Amino acid sequence: MAQEIHYAVMALHLTVGFVLVYLAAKAFKKTKYPPMALLVIGFSLIVVGDTIIGDVMEFLEQGIFGEVLSEGIEILGFIVLILAVKRS
Repeated sequence: MAQEIHYAVMALHLTVGFVLVYLAAKAFKKTKYPPMALLVIGFSLIVVGDTIIGDVMEFLEQGIFGEVLSEGIEILGFIVLILAVKRS
């Protein structure tokens, strides 16, 4: 039962994350505002790092390597988001 809940939450997290990326990309396409492109990149890195890579590494039981990789990509995403905010 706990495993099913974990997968349901992961699917919801992934869905909401990709909706956010989609809406940001759509806004960039409409406005062509360069900081919006950084938001798209930052959100994408966070969704990929936290949800996809983090869960894949957990599934593959990569331990600390998987944790460092997923957190590193997520941190990079936050850095890009900071750049986007500073440039806007």
